[in-house]
Amino acid sequence: MQLKNRLLPHITFKYWRGDLFGGLTAAIVALPLALAFGVSSGAGAIAGLYGAVCTGFFAALFGGTPSQISGPTGPMTVVMATIFTAVASSDDPAAGLAIAFTIVMLGGLFQILMGFLQLGKYITLIPYTVISGFMSGIGIIIILLQLAPFLGHKGAADVVKAVTTMPYWITHPDPLATGLGIITLVIVFAAPARLNRIIPSPLLALIICTLISLAFPSEGLARIGEIPKGLPEIHLPVLNFLQLKDIVSYSVILATLGAIDSLLTSLVADNITRTQHDSDQELIGQGIGNIISGFCGGLPGAGATMRTVINVRSGGVTSLSGMIHAVVLLIVVFWAAPLTAPIPHAVLAGILIKVGIDIIDWGFLKRAHRISLKAAALMYGVLFLTVFVDLITAVAVGVFISNMLAMKGLTDLQIENLESVTSAEDTTYLSPREKELLRRAEGSIFLFHLSGPMSFGAARGIAQRMGIIEQYEVLILDLFEVPYMGVTAALAVETMVREAHAQGREIFLVGAPEQVQKRLAAFEILKFLQPQNRVTNRLEALEQAIAFIEEHQNHPSISQATPSLRE
Repeated sequence: MQLKNRLLPHITFKYWRGDLFGGLTAAIVALPLALAFGVSSGAGAIAGLYGAVCTGFFAALFGGTPSQISGPTGPMTVVMATIFTAVASSDDPAAGLAIAFTIVMLGGLFQILMGFLQLGKYITLIPYTVISGFMSGIGIIIILLQLAPFLGHKGAADVVKAVTTMPYWITHPDPLATGLGIITLVIVFAAPARLNRIIPSPLLALIICTLISLAFPSEGLARIGEIPKGLPEIHLPVLNFLQLKDIVSYSVILATLGAIDSLLTSLVADNITRTQHDSDQELIGQGIGNIISGFCGGLPGAGATMRTVINVRSGGVTSLSGMIHAVVLLIVVFWAAPLTAPIPHAVLAGILIKVGIDIIDWGFLKRAHRISLKAAALMYGVLFLTVFVDLITAVAVGVFISNMLAMKGLTDLQIENLESVTSAEDTTYLSPREKELLRRAEGSIFLFHLSGPMSFGAARGIAQRMGIIEQYEVLILDLFEVPYMGVTAALAVETMVREAHAQGREIFLVGAPEQVQKRLAAFEILKFLQPQNRVTNRLEALEQAIAFIEEHQNHPSISQATPSLRE
C-alpha cells in the first residue's frame, strides 16, 4: 500500500463552516480533559494543554484520518504517569522531567518508523478480546488512581499503592472535595442531552463546581494553581545511558499504545463518515505530533474517540477541524490560563472517573462468558495484567495466547481436511468411476486427500499417516484443492514421500497449484516421482495406479523386486 502523501495531506477549505464548528466544539470538550489528564499524569495541567495543542494540530496536519481529533487520552496518560514515577529523580527533578519528555519524542519517532514501514494494517489485527481486556483495564486504572483526589487526598503513584491505601481514603474523606467530586459525577452522568449539545457536561461540571468551591473556600482543598502563560519552555532530548533500557522500552510502549489507540479511533471515524483512513499516514502524523509535544513539554497524545465523534457530529469533515481545535486551546493557554487556577483536583478526578467508566467495555464484559469461555478467560487475564502488571506485558501475553488459540483452531480444521481413502466406502466425494477403480485395487492404494491451506498445523496430521504407508502398494497424494502449503507442511510431505520411496512404493501426485509445486520443487520432493506420475486429476492417477498394480500381479519378477504392501 502506498502512502498518499508522506509530507502533507491535502488541506481544503471547502467545508470550513462545518470544520470551524466541529473544531470549536471539540476544543470545548477537550479543555477540561486536557487539564485533568495533565494533573493526573504528574506533569501539571499545562502539560495536558500543550499535549492537546501539539498533537491536535500536527496529527491533523500530517495524519491520515481527516476528521480525527488527537490529544492526551486515558491510556496514554496512565503510561505517562508511570514514566514520570519511574524516571523522576528526587535529587534532580528537572533531569527526570527532561528524560520523560525525551521518551515522548522517541515514542513519536517510533510511530513515524511504523508508518514508513507500513505496519498500520498489522496493528489493527489485534484480537478484540485483547483490546477489550486492555481498554477495560485502563479504565479501572484511571478510576483507582483518581479515587484519592476525588476523596480529597494526594494521588497514589501506582495501582497497588492505591488499592492498599483505599480503605484509609474511604474512611477519611475530605467533605468539601468529596462533595465536589460527587456533584461532578452527577452533572457528567445526568446532564440532559439537549443541554449537553449546548455546553458539554465536563465543562459544565468544571464551571459549576469551581464556582461552588470558591463560595466555600478551604485551605485544604487542592487546586490546579497558576499555570504558565504564553509559549512553552523548550525541552531538548537528553539521554541517560544508565536509564537507556527504560527509555527505549517506555518509548516502544508509548508508540505501540498510541498507534493502537489512534487506529481504533480511525476505524470509528470511518464507520461514522463512511470514508477510509490511511493507517500508515496516520501513524506518521501521530508521530510528528508527539515529537513536537515532547519538545514543548506536553503529554503524548493519540486519536481521541469521544472528541472525534463530537467533531464529526458537529460538522467537522477535514483535518482543518483538528487544527482549529488545537488553535482554540492555544488561545486558552495564551489568554485564559489564569481562569483555570482555582479548579479543584476533586472536580478533575470526577471528570476522569467518568472517562474511566466510559473506557470499560461493559457490553463485552457482560456477555463474554456466553460467547466463549476461552475468550472470556483471555479478556479477564489481559484486564488483570493491565491493572496489576503493565500495559505492554498485557498486550504481548494477550496477543500470544490468542494467536496460540487461533492456531489450535486452524490446526484442528486443517487436520479435518486430511482424508485417508483406502476403499470406495471411505468417502462420498469420489465419482462412480473413481470408486470402481478403488474397488479393483482391493486395498492396495492409499489415497491421501488434502484440501485448504496447509500450514504447520497440518504437519502433525500428515506425520500420523506415515506409519500406514507400508500397508499399501501405491501412494496417491491429492493436492488439487491445496492453494497454499507452508514450509512445515511441505517438510512433512517430503518425509512421507521419502519414506514411501525408500520402501519401493509407487507415488503419484495429483494437482498441486503453482505455489505448492514451487514449494515441493524447493524441497526436491518431485525428484522421487516419475514424470508420468505427476498428473492433473485424481481419475488419471487411479487409472495409472491400477495399471501399475496389475502389471506387478502379471509379472512375478517385478513383484519379488518390489514386495507387495498388502502383506
